[in-house]
Amino acid sequence: MIRFITSCTFFLLILNIQGQTLTVRNQLTGKPIALVTIQEKGTDRGAVTDENGMAVLKGFSAKGTLIFRHPSYRSLMISYKEIQKSGFQVTLMEDISQMDDVVVSANRWEQYPEEVPQQIAEMNKKEIARAEPATAADLLSINSEVFVQKSQLGGGSPMIRGFAANGVLLVIDGVRMNNAIYRSGNLQNIITLDPASIEKAEVVFGPSSVVYGSDALGGVMDFHTRVSSFSESGQMGLASGGFMRVASANTGLTGNYHLEFTMPKFTSFTSLTYSKFGDLRTGSKRTDDFPDFGKRPDYVERVNGIDVIVANDNENLQRPSGYDQYNALQKFRWKLGSFADFSYSFHYSSSSDIHRYDRLIERDDSDLLRYAEWYYGPQNWQMHSFQSNYTYPHTFFDRLKLTTALQKVEESRHSRRFQSDQLANRKEKVNIISVNADAYKSLGFGDELYYGLELVTNQVESSAYTENIVTGETGALSTRYPDGGSDYNSAAIYLSIKKKISQRLIWNSGIRYTFTKLNSQFDDKTFYDFPFDEIKLNQGALTGNFGLVMQAGKGWKLSTLFSSGFRAPNVDDVGKVFDSEPGTVIVPNANAKPEYSYNLEYSIGRNIQDKFSFNFVNYFSFLRDALVRRPFTFNGQSEIDYDGTLSAVFAEQNVGEAFIWGLSLSTRWSMANGIQVTGNINYTQGEDTIEHLPLRHVTPLFGELGMSMTQSKLTSTFKVKFSGGIAFEDLAPSEQAKTHLYTTDGALPWYTINIYNSYQLDDYYSIHLNLENLLDTHYRPYSSGISAPGFNAVISFRADF
Repeated sequence: MIRFITSCTFFLLILNIQGQTLTVRNQLTGKPIALVTIQEKGTDRGAVTDENGMAVLKGFSAKGTLIFRHPSYRSLMISYKEIQKSGFQVTLMEDISQMDDVVVSANRWEQYPEEVPQQIAEMNKKEIARAEPATAADLLSINSEVFVQKSQLGGGSPMIRGFAANGVLLVIDGVRMNNAIYRSGNLQNIITLDPASIEKAEVVFGPSSVVYGSDALGGVMDFHTRVSSFSESGQMGLASGGFMRVASANTGLTGNYHLEFTMPKFTSFTSLTYSKFGDLRTGSKRTDDFPDFGKRPDYVERVNGIDVIVANDNENLQRPSGYDQYNALQKFRWKLGSFADFSYSFHYSSSSDIHRYDRLIERDDSDLLRYAEWYYGPQNWQMHSFQSNYTYPHTFFDRLKLTTALQKVEESRHSRRFQSDQLANRKEKVNIISVNADAYKSLGFGDELYYGLELVTNQVESSAYTENIVTGETGALSTRYPDGGSDYNSAAIYLSIKKKISQRLIWNSGIRYTFTKLNSQFDDKTFYDFPFDEIKLNQGALTGNFGLVMQAGKGWKLSTLFSSGFRAPNVDDVGKVFDSEPGTVIVPNANAKPEYSYNLEYSIGRNIQDKFSFNFVNYFSFLRDALVRRPFTFNGQSEIDYDGTLSAVFAEQNVGEAFIWGLSLSTRWSMANGIQVTGNINYTQGEDTIEHLPLRHVTPLFGELGMSMTQSKLTSTFKVKFSGGIAFEDLAPSEQAKTHLYTTDGALPWYTINIYNSYQLDDYYSIHLNLENLLDTHYRPYSSGISAPGFNAVISFRADF
């Protein structure tokens, strides 16, 4: 008997040393769940389930309590003894309602929206496909929560809470796109992203510098391309698809083809897109007060080597505005064991020349067109990105993500005045290398720690020359940025924590320190006798946030958030020489320093079992040391010659302070018979508190009301999109200077009526028919240099195999 007891004790001891194997399954389907993290409460002992849902509990205490976590399932806390009684079989309940809306942009990791205090807008793959956006800028305006300005058809500058351009941040697959030459004026780089390859887009409203660093003053636009899943069957999988789309307003044609290859430990995804857009036709129905606003009565053509003004046979056709665009995406993903996977992504975007339409409609004092040509050269962007993901409980992290990226950007500007043979050419090249390390650590049941570091380096080259278009002779020309080159580097660390104070109250807070270093060299002083040979800036910035979320029961959510953001001066701020508008020249300022934004907001929302929801947000932002354009002197002169024009000297200076406040309301009501009613409305006000002047990027009231119906295979949506106006005297001074873009009443209010239809032919094919601006209304969104499309019929045929 003693021998038997001894043998059993020895067997149990050996079993405990080797570790007991358990299996985690879906409670409803019984299928195993991979990548479930298992942690013994109060210790650093942990494990992760493999593709068969199995994990070895090596070193776990028989008296301990285990916590099971997975983003798609409800967390479970259970004692080791209870697991023993169940035969080491554990089941988790899938949390479908939350996973439909999981967001990753708040802390770079998956979180539920009801646990974060930030206002976040989401656009998923299905919404994007139904809206049929021509560009990534159009994608952001799908639900009218982001206002988009356009200077030309090939562009789109998002405006968020009174900020735009380098005051908002673009992120693609975890990599920041903002670089050293992102300017404060309206920025068009977002169109380099391909909406056809975007799986999901999220917009974080308000300062987000703790996690994302510089430029995240107004918000962050976080785009995610498709991530292929590994084959579960053990077999090789092959899927393909694409779409063909035509649009009537710009005779646009877009085609996409994608191919996906999957294996148990390897995947490949390829996407190719080509778009050809013709000249944009605007609406013909104008207001009685301004029957000619937005018409294009004439344009410039080169005839027999001479510039001539040609009458436009269709004054609603905005000539020239068409362009072509090419996009490619290649992603590889492979898995190493059960706890690590790696991915490589290659993004490529290029375009034809893109006409700067707002400059082409400028007129001189004689009412003649000022420019014969003004266009951006091909916008070339490519990115190589390598990402490593590790999922395994560790003393310092449960999940770790390492992302390295190389971006190459080329852009150029070309302009020639009417009846001049001299074409001015300015070209910029930027190389960006970035490294991000982001870690997630569970601190117990409901408490989470997020931390990481970021290193970014930018190298800028700027060149320029003139060309006689008749003789081909070239000459010297001043560069846009320092001709000796510029380096712009930053290093940052951040830490953020989510703590569950009680069952209903969650506390979120974080802190970040960023150090930036800038060096610009001025070699050639032929054109401007700069009072310095170089500009050097070494600056640090500390930002933080603190938020509370109360889940008040019955679907109610109350939250409040204090956050700060910053934007470090970049090469565009301190080293640029360019004309912002005729008669004005911007010159370098060697004394620029970071600008800061301090934000306080609160929100009230409710979600009743996905049948009815609303969210109200009220925010207040104070901008300190704002970089604004103000009169300046260059070598004691208030006016200098720029490209043959005597121009007043301005520079970006830290003399601005501003106050911005606003509110937004969004609602959704799902009724019977597949009917859903939605609405969004956004209102912003802002003022320069020193000079008591309006702010340039504060938009008028805008939003939409819609109703959709889904019956079997058909989904139809009726939407009214609208925008208020801004009186001319209430426009910012920089906008008042652009008289050719506004009426004497300022920016006019407008609304459009739109219908979107989607029909699923079968499991593989669908057809979409969207009728936009049904009334053919002429309107020009605030601050835009080109009028919006008139009546636009969009037809798309999609296939996915």
